[in-house]
Amino acid sequence: MTSPTSPKRTAYVFNGPNLNLLGLREPEIYGTATLADVESSCADVATELGWNLDFRQTNREGELVDWIQEAGAAQVAGDAVGVVLNAAGYTHTSIALHDAVIGSDARVIEVHISNVYSREAFRQHSYVSPVAAGVIVGFGVLGYSLALRALASLDAS
Repeated sequence: MTSPTSPKRTAYVFNGPNLNLLGLREPEIYGTATLADVESSCADVATELGWNLDFRQTNREGELVDWIQEAGAAQVAGDAVGVVLNAAGYTHTSIALHDAVIGSDARVIEVHISNVYSREAFRQHSYVSPVAAGVIVGFGVLGYSLALRALASLDAS
């Protein structure tokens, strides 16, 4: 936590492809909460923890790589606590995201809204998990708040 005189650090929440459709796309799997709802709940948790929140979504893999590198640099500089990453479909395909996490030293908590282990076999492999500080799977959009609290726990240790 920050003191009243120190600048607030930032928690980053990065969302990958198709999460802009949250609330509309397959609500039987992903629920009816929108990405704006997720951002609002994350903002509440970040405020409670004394952090700024930087919440983003992209459908482009290279943009996610850039963002992870940016967050890693901010963390190394002491300006960030880490990243909550829902890489969505790129989780299962992107060696580039794997390498970005390693190369940037970003502290990453991987999040999945659905329980990927109860779904198709291709969703059960992650290139991010081996380099993430932790993984939160299957708790719906609550997983984002849990991931921010996990970052706080890691930050305190």
